[in-house]
Amino acid sequence: MNTKRFEFLKTDFTQGFPAFCGMTTGQVSPGMFESILMAGPDHKQREGFVHAGMLATMADHTAGYAAYTLVPETHRILTIEFKINFFRPAIGEKIICQAKVINQGKKLIVSEAEIFSYSNDQKKRVSKATVTLMVIPEKELVQKEPHEDN
Repeated sequence: MNTKRFEFLKTDFTQGFPAFCGMTTGQVSPGMFESILMAGPDHKQREGFVHAGMLATMADHTAGYAAYTLVPETHRILTIEFKINFFRPAIGEKIICQAKVINQGKKLIVSEAEIFSYSNDQKKRVSKATVTLMVIPEKELVQKEPHEDN
């Protein structure tokens, strides 16, 4: 994979919902992707921990982009299943998700994503997800306009 493709993926990663959430990209290499979240008040639940939904979003999206680094530009990645374990509350000013592909097939790719919190120069693993993704040609993802029932 060339540098141009990596730069495209880094930019593409931070659009839509992930951009709304405040996620940015870190390191990218074939089969690997890293995302970063500077945790603010909007990311936390009432006890002050980063919300589990935010962590799940990071794990899913980052694992998907790890897979995305391995498919042709004419194909896309869709999550078909994921499981996440939470080991401890995510406390800290920075959250990093590191994902890597652990199995690559022609139609299915499995990635793992580990999430770490950083607080006062201490790194702690807070969760781990396994994500199964489907490889699909972009032309098959044509969205049709919904029709109104009369």
